Amino acid sequence: MSRRRRSTREISDAASPAAGGTDPRRRVPRTDALLAGPAARAALSVHRETVVRAKVREIQQAVRTGALDPGRAEEALAERLESLDTTSMHPVLNATGVVVHTNLGRAPLSAPALEALQRAAGYVDVELDLSTGRRAGKRGAATVAALLAACPAAEDAVVVNNGAAGLLLSCAALAGGGEAAISRGELIEIGAGFRLPELIESAHVSLHEIGATNRTHPADYAAAAARPDARAILKVHPSNYRVEGFTAGVDLPELRRIADEHDLALIADVGSGLLTPDPAIPDEPDVDTALRQGADVVIASGDKLLGGPQAGVLLGRAEAIARLRRHPLYRALRMDKLRFAALEATVAGSDVPVVDYLHADPGTLRGRAEALAAEVGGEVVAHDGRVGGGGAPGVPLPGWAVRITESPEELAAALRAGDPAVLARVHEGAVLIDPRCVPAGHDAELASAVRAARVTAREA
Repeated sequence: MSRRRRSTREISDAASPAAGGTDPRRRVPRTDALLAGPAARAALSVHRETVVRAKVREIQQAVRTGALDPGRAEEALAERLESLDTTSMHPVLNATGVVVHTNLGRAPLSAPALEALQRAAGYVDVELDLSTGRRAGKRGAATVAALLAACPAAEDAVVVNNGAAGLLLSCAALAGGGEAAISRGELIEIGAGFRLPELIESAHVSLHEIGATNRTHPADYAAAAARPDARAILKVHPSNYRVEGFTAGVDLPELRRIADEHDLALIADVGSGLLTPDPAIPDEPDVDTALRQGADVVIASGDKLLGGPQAGVLLGRAEAIARLRRHPLYRALRMDKLRFAALEATVAGSDVPVVDYLHADPGTLRGRAEALAAEVGGEVVAHDGRVGGGGAPGVPLPGWAVRITESPEELAAALRAGDPAVLARVHEGAVLIDPRCVPAGHDAELASAVRAARVTAREA
C-alpha cells in the first residue's frame, strides 16, 4: 500500500483537542508569564536575568517533554530558583581533625583577614597615593612590611599567587638559562600530579640531579656547583613524606659555603609557611631559620601554616628579591588586592584559626567531645589530629573524637549532604567526629547536624 503524505491541515486537526491530540507547544508556559511571577521577580533582584532565564527554559523543556505538568510550572520554577545561590561553594564544618585540609580550601581565614577582604572588595588605594592623587607603586607594600616585621632575618620580600609560582619565579630569576643542583631525594610530586622537576624546567632551568634518594653528600653539591652552567643550588623540603633509616643530607650552612665558593644562588623551599620555629612541630623548617642559615631566597605557602589566603611568600636578601621583582614572570604571577589585604591582616593580626587549632588544648577538646557525645550518642575516644597540607607529616596532634559505629558509610554521607555539611573521618568501621577544627561557637550547630544525619542514615 502506498504511503500518502499528510497535509498541514490534517496534522493540525490531529493535534487539536477535538481530534484527541494536543500540540505540546501549546502547553508550554510563556517565558514572559513565568518571568512575571513572584518567584522570578524575587530572583531577578539577586541574580542576573540570564541565570533566571536559564531556569525558565529548564521548566519549559520539562513541560515540553511531558516530565512536568504545565499546571505545576510556576511552583517548579519557584523551587529551582529558591535553590539558586551566587556561589557554588558550600560551607563545611571540618570534623576530621586535619588542620590544613586541602580539599576544604586549606587554611580558614581569621576574623581580621575576613574584615580586610571586605574592605578591599571595593575601591581602595591599592596603587594610588591619596596625598597627591597620582599612581604609586605601592601594591602589596604593607603586606611586605608586615612579613618583614614578622620575620626579622629577611631583608625584603615579594608575594605571588601560590607556592609553585614562587618556586617558578625564583628558579627563572636566579638560575634561568643555566643549571640548578638538587638532591634526588627532593624531586617531589605536589598535589594533582604536578612534579617539581617539570615545573622548574618550564622556567628554562636545567635540573642537575645529584646524590641518591636516601643519601646526598656535600661532595655531590660541590661537584655540581663546579659545572660551567651552574647557577643555583635548590633545597626543597619534602613536606608530605619522610625518608628514614640509612639517610644523609646536607644542611643549609654547608650549602651556603659551597654556593659562596662558586658564586651561586641558594634557594630554599620550606613549603608549609612557618615563619618562625613552633615547638608543637619542632622538626618543621621555618623561614627565619633558613634565612639565618644562609639561603638567598626562602619560599613558603601563605595558605598553610601561615594561616592566610593562597599565596607564595618569598623572603630573602635584598639583591635576590630585587632580581625576582624585575623578572617578567613576576607581573604574570603577582597577587590581587583581595589576597594582599587578607595576607597582611593574617600576618599582622591575631587569633589565626590554623594556629589555634594546631595548639588546641587536649583537655578542652575532650570536654567538647564529651558534650557532643552526650547530645548525639557514641563514645569518646582518643584521636590524633594532623597538620595536613604537607606540613609535619606523621606528627600527631593529641586530641579526642566522638566515635559512632552505627551505619558509618551512610552516616558519613548524610553528614556531607546536610546543612551545614559536615566532613568527618571514617576509620575502622566507625565515623570519627573530631571537634579540633570546628569553631567552639559552632558546637550546637554540629550537634544538630549529627542528630539529623543519624536519622537520615537510619532511614537509608
